[in-house]
Amino acid sequence: MVYRRTHQVVKRLAARRAAILAAAREAATEGGMVAVQIAAVAARAKVAAGTVYRYFPSKADLISELIADVSHAELVAIRRAADAAPGPSSALAAAVTTIAVHVVSNRKLAWGILAEPVDVDVTESRLASRREIAGEIETRIESAIRAGHLPTQDTGMAATALIGALHESLVGPLAPQPLEDSAKLRDAVQTIALFALRAVGVLDARARGLVVQAVLPVKMAAGA
Repeated sequence: MVYRRTHQVVKRLAARRAAILAAAREAATEGGMVAVQIAAVAARAKVAAGTVYRYFPSKADLISELIADVSHAELVAIRRAADAAPGPSSALAAAVTTIAVHVVSNRKLAWGILAEPVDVDVTESRLASRREIAGEIETRIESAIRAGHLPTQDTGMAATALIGALHESLVGPLAPQPLEDSAKLRDAVQTIALFALRAVGVLDARARGLVVQAVLPVKMAAGA
């Protein structure tokens, strides 16, 4: 009986914490990180501001956990897409495409996770999320090299460069204006994914085929 009550309490606490994080994500999706304020998040989660502070002692803790949560979900999606691919080159194309789709589908949230100025220090959480995703891309590049599909290269630097190119071209200050329809979204994803594969040494004809295969199953935010 005691165990059962404890289990229910743990479940309730976990559910409340998840609801607060979901509310923070909704706020960031709509208005960027500037919208992630304790009172506003509490109202969205239908809890008191004091309840938010019990789970996240400061705004920095809340935003850092939000960054970690969103980045982990992206990492899971990247791995799932890559693992479902038929070979190492296809896996790399799927991983790169998944990152690009996540960025263009929700640019405000992506910018908030990556680099939007905030009034608290969340540097370590941002760096940790980038390291994890860059590490996943590095793993896929290494697999393609071992299979003889790519030339030998500094895989860590290559992965970092690809992540930088994806983010800067799709969500950074120099990125094009928001893309309104699914055709433009798809074109943007194909363009940057093709660039990424060429950059690590995939021959052009094969790169084009891999990108088409990777993008076709993807549902863009603006349409099918």
